[in-house]
Amino acid sequence: MKTTVKRWTPLSIAAMVLGFMVWWPLGLAVLGYILWGGSVDTAAKDVVDRIRTPHSGNSAFDSYKRETLKRLEEEQNAFNDFVEHLRQSRDREEFEKFMADRSPKKAVEA
Repeated sequence: MKTTVKRWTPLSIAAMVLGFMVWWPLGLAVLGYILWGGSVDTAAKDVVDRIRTPHSGNSAFDSYKRETLKRLEEEQNAFNDFVEHLRQSRDREEFEKFMADRSPKKAVEA
């Protein structure tokens, strides 16, 4: 599944305006990057990710770390889905109990 990225976001417009304010070729470069399909938001996210997750210099360890983090993220998503399913089941059970408790009372009153 391919996700589409919006190119004209507030961050990209701000980067372009700031680029023109600082030095006009910089603003022109940002404008060109946006027009040719780049996303300033994605570029900024890549830079932040690169700063946040420094490489150890050992490619085998970095690969293992990346795979482990991906697996843990998948497990976390599966667990969150499981918890949501439990929550929905509990809510459904409580609602059915409420409806069952309510129905006999109406039959007795009539």
